[in-house]
Formats: sequence, structure tokens, C-alpha cells
Amino acid sequence: MQDSTTTVPALTQTLGIDIGDRRSSCCLIGQGGELLLEEQTSTTAEALSRLFQRLDPCRVVLEACGHVHWISRLATEAGHEVIVANPREVRLISKSGRKNDRNDARTLARLGRVDPELLRPIRLRGESCRRSRALLHTRDQLVRMRTKLVTFVRGQVKSFGGRVPGGSAEGFHKRAGAHLPEALREILEPVLELLGNVAVKIQRLDREVARVSTERHPETEILRQVRGVGPVLALAYVTALETPERFTSSRTVGNYLGLAPRLYDSGAKTPQLRISKAGDRYVRRLLVNAAAYILGPFGGDSDLRRYGERIARGGSQRDRARARVAVARKLACLLHQLWRTGSVWDPDYNLNR
Repeated sequence: MQDSTTTVPALTQTLGIDIGDRRSSCCLIGQGGELLLEEQTSTTAEALSRLFQRLDPCRVVLEACGHVHWISRLATEAGHEVIVANPREVRLISKSGRKNDRNDARTLARLGRVDPELLRPIRLRGESCRRSRALLHTRDQLVRMRTKLVTFVRGQVKSFGGRVPGGSAEGFHKRAGAHLPEALREILEPVLELLGNVAVKIQRLDREVARVSTERHPETEILRQVRGVGPVLALAYVTALETPERFTSSRTVGNYLGLAPRLYDSGAKTPQLRISKAGDRYVRRLLVNAAAYILGPFGGDSDLRRYGERIARGGSQRDRARARVAVARKLACLLHQLWRTGSVWDPDYNLNR
């Protein structure tokens, strides 16, 4: 999902919908704030279509959730204007002392009537990007599962006085079998078999990521010029931003992805705060992993690496962590610059020049 700042036309009625998994609360108010309709409806395509069809064109305010894409499409097809509220910004709902579905729908409707920008509207991604991200998230879940299973097997073997030699996670299921204590062999062999199946599935998804990147998102090839940026990060980055023209400056991308420090500038106090973590968590994690590679033994010499080394000069764990985040933020900006201009990556290129 992506932030949008487009100006919307004024409408005489505003419909707030608090979407539930089974039932949703609806509140329709007029131009002067008068209550025109308040009801509950099933969260199904049929029920919501009937609701949208019987109303005059109005502004429909939804809160971002798993159902929001298809509900937004139904409302738009019925001639309504749709505003998707950013749940991180609607504190009147999340922090309310009188929180229930009816009050949440009322709050959405009233905020949408007064000024939609108070909702920090989200622009929904297109179907192609959502399909690509579903592929990436499926792969990510399998990788996480593999990591947990590998850690589990290592811990069990260690508790019986054994040890599985180090190596890649991909080949762990082949390597670990010879090092299982006899007391655990019958118990852990099914886990190793499962790890083998998971490894095959991940390899298949990796091939699919490569195919999708080539056929649907050829711009990922530009991003993969940068050492440390692989097919997964390139595809995740492109589908998170969707188009480079959304950002007038590459330097704002780090803030969009939650890699810039939070701001608290009030009175005489301007403390140094942690990063906001307000953007795409998955892409942010991949960027930090890429930064760790750039700063590692195989990262090679580049302006990004030298920039991180200056920050990590103190040598403490905190300094190294700050360096990884700083390099991730600068990498996010660099990738946008390469994507926007289509230029060839120069390892010595400095965004601040």
C-alpha cells in the first residue's frame, strides 16, 4: 500500500465503513454533519454491492485492512469516491476510550467529511504488483519456516552432546543426517525430510521470482546492478514503490520506507530519535540485509561501504547497527535514482554530490 496526496472533489455525503471480517458497520452523514444512515451489513460482495448501488455518489472512507482492495473496487464501480485511511494515523480510532464498530464508522465518516488529508490516504497497489508481492511473501514464509526448523534441529542435537557442522541452510537437511544422535534419529528424520521439501519449494519460487521479474518487472534489472541487490530485493522494492515518478526526490524514499529517524521538534528540544519503521516492513528488512552484505567481507569497495564504515568507526555493536540502517537508507535512495534515470551504477557515485 502506498501513501497518496491527491486532491479529491467535494461531495455532499460521506460514508464511513468500519470493516469487520464477517459484518461491517456503516455510517452515512450529510454535508452539514447530520446523520443520514447507520446500519450493519455482511462483509460480502453481494451485500456491499447492494449498499453502494442504492446510495447517491458519495465519498466512501475505509480503513486499510485485508478486505479493502475488493471493497474499494466495488465502491468505485458504483460511482463513489474511495478514501483508504492509514490506520497508523487514525489515532481517534485506535486510541479511543469508547471504541466499538459503530463509533469507528462515525469517526471515519466525520474525518472524511472535514478533510481527507487527516486520514493520510493510502493508494492501493494494482493487481499485478499484488500478485508479485504474494509470490515474495510466500517465499519469505517458507524461508522463515526453514530457519526455525534448522534452529530447532541444531538445538535438539546440541542438547544430546552433538553438533551439526556449519554451512548453508539450503543443504542442511543433507548435512545434518550423519550427525544425529542415535536417540534422536527416528524423531528428527521427519524434520529433515520436511526441510528437504521446503528447500525444493524455495528453489521453485526463486525461479518464479526470476521469471516474474523478467516478464512483468523488467526494471528490476537496473536495480540489480548494485552489489548486494538480488532478484528478491529488486522485485520487492519495485512492487513497493510501483512507479518512481511518485517521489519528486530520491531522498524521500528512505522516509517512505521507515528508514529515516522520527521527528520531534518542539520548543527547544530536538532529540535524536530512532527510525520511524512506518513503511514497508518486508522491504525495510531486505534493505538492511543488503546493507549488511555491502558492509561485510564480500561487499567490495563502494561509496555506500565507505559511508557505512565512517559511521561504524567506533566499533561498538550500536555503531555497526546504526551503520547498517544508514546504508540501507542510502541504498533505498540510490535504487530510486537508478530506476528513475535508467543510468549505469557507479560504485563511487555519491547521492550528496
